[in-house]
Amino acid sequence: MNVHHLELFYYVARHGGVSAAARQMPYGIQQPAISAQILQLEDALGVTLYQRRPFQLTKEGQMLFDHIGPFFKGLDDVADRIRGGEETRLRIAAPEIVQREYLPDLCARMRRRVKGFHFSLTEGRQHQIEQLLAAQEIDIGLSTLTEKPPANVETRELLRLPMCLLVSAQSGVTKAAQILDADRIELPLIALGAADPLVREFQTALRQRGVEWLTRLEVGSLDTVARYVAGGFGAGLSLQMPRMEPPPGVKLLPLTDFPSLAFGAVWIGRITPLGEMFLEEARAMAGELG
Repeated sequence: MNVHHLELFYYVARHGGVSAAARQMPYGIQQPAISAQILQLEDALGVTLYQRRPFQLTKEGQMLFDHIGPFFKGLDDVADRIRGGEETRLRIAAPEIVQREYLPDLCARMRRRVKGFHFSLTEGRQHQIEQLLAAQEIDIGLSTLTEKPPANVETRELLRLPMCLLVSAQSGVTKAAQILDADRIELPLIALGAADPLVREFQTALRQRGVEWLTRLEVGSLDTVARYVAGGFGAGLSLQMPRMEPPPGVKLLPLTDFPSLAFGAVWIGRITPLGEMFLEEARAMAGELG
């Protein structure tokens, strides 16, 4: 049997599928490549190792996983001992915009501080991050913190993010009140999904003011909100992110009397020394940005 194929099967079995395994591999590999090499392993053994939909190990797959699991699971501990006990890898989850705008600088700080520091990234918001933490697929997450976390989840606030509206630069609107104080808001609202903490907090604040303004265009990211606003499709709900200016064609209107959202770190249990160093650097960077 090919040892590399066994390693791929271990990650697939441990994380419950090929897509989850691809996110957790310590090196880059695409889902099709994993699937193709697992098929080669199954061909070599002459058995099916797991059902694809829904994912479930077969009897033979469970037998193989039980045999190889202790070896692959213990590799990180062995590597730490060989390095002299120093932990250098951190598995991080964060929304795409945080990964793009802030994590490169933060991880560069960590590399200057920790020799050999390396990391993996997974996209996710608060509830997704909590699920990844519970499955032990990540070590720490960065996200808005508006929901009360489960009892075993720890959080640390890093900064506050004010809400804002985005409108087309061509519009005559200069203040959010011009929209929100209207008897009937005709402008379509562009926002994230209804379950997103930003949208829930915004809608709660609207109800307290006796205002009804439901999302007309539901999109997947704050970047997409801004793009539809720039295209003249409506007003967008967003957050004032440090060091980020509205894109061309878009004007930002602060929601000064709306609540700001906490942004911070999320983890489970006792944080590792490497995780604590990461939080120290994140707090320092947040202070500079704030």
